[in-house]
Amino acid sequence: MKALKTILLAFCLLSATAVKAVQPGLYVVATDYAKADGKTDVADRLQKMIDQNPNRTIFFPDGVYMISHSLITPADPAKAVHLVFANFAVLKATDDWQGGALVRLGGKDPYNTTRINGSNYGIEGGIFDGSGIADGITIESGRETRVNHASIKHVHTGLHILFGANSGSSDADIVDCNIIGDDKSGSTGILVEGYDNTLSNIRLNGFTTGVHLKSGGNSLKNIHPLSGVPFPESCGFRIEGSNNWLDYCYADHFATCFYLARDVSCNFSYCWVWWWSHKVPMEHGIVCEGPLESYFYGLRATFGEDHPDAFLLKAEKGGHGFIEASPLPEDVRFTADDVSDYYIRR
Repeated sequence: MKALKTILLAFCLLSATAVKAVQPGLYVVATDYAKADGKTDVADRLQKMIDQNPNRTIFFPDGVYMISHSLITPADPAKAVHLVFANFAVLKATDDWQGGALVRLGGKDPYNTTRINGSNYGIEGGIFDGSGIADGITIESGRETRVNHASIKHVHTGLHILFGANSGSSDADIVDCNIIGDDKSGSTGILVEGYDNTLSNIRLNGFTTGVHLKSGGNSLKNIHPLSGVPFPESCGFRIEGSNNWLDYCYADHFATCFYLARDVSCNFSYCWVWWWSHKVPMEHGIVCEGPLESYFYGLRATFGEDHPDAFLLKAEKGGHGFIEASPLPEDVRFTADDVSDYYIRR
């Protein structure tokens, strides 16, 4: 038995040594190009690393990488890179930040394809600290761009998907992210201008607007914006494009939870609006600019104990939409502007 244990131990040590020996060949390692000491501005070195290693996966070990300007990745499949960050690897803006987002995915060499190898690129893991002066991550071109398991902190705009390369379609996937804002007026957690994106399992806090959809064809599932700012203009989901699908999207403690622009028609399933304190001056569930044209299935609404200016739905009558609502609290005193009775389907 002792001899067997010795053999197994030797085998494990040999395997670990072999893995360690080949590891540098598997990834480009950022610390081979730049310091992660939390002091040195390494923006130029990291950008050079990106430009010199097309079609490579670049790994950022734990540490703090200070940058004074955006890191820009190519969308061209022949030049694209994929960025992988260790769990405690931090990309952080310096005090003399030059503006824009910490990372601009597909920010140069724009391309529109899913058929060429190399078109699949993005970001995995890491902490992206805007230091209160930089934005988080932008997606500017490409078709298979993915951001997952990222933590974006201290930013005015967390994640911005621009008008897409494929006639407006950006086709991005944003999964399992945590986004923290700067608690300032006008801040936005997620801004979507491109079409046909998938966003799932995302928590947001500290923004005036949690999610701002300007486009359509987007699928949102388990998105939870929580307002940390007591502004009367705060809004959980501001939706200005039709044909979006929202499933279990949960707006928590905004003045308005769901805002729908005129003629917007979207599907909402099992969404929730909730207030738990008195920081915000009003409790507005759904606000429509015009009649309700969207469909709410299984909507749940929970209002605060003291709600002097509350309504479930503010809209014009005559729309084609409806609300299937869970039982509302009996003690809610809705204002005269509330028209939810007109649209609730029982």
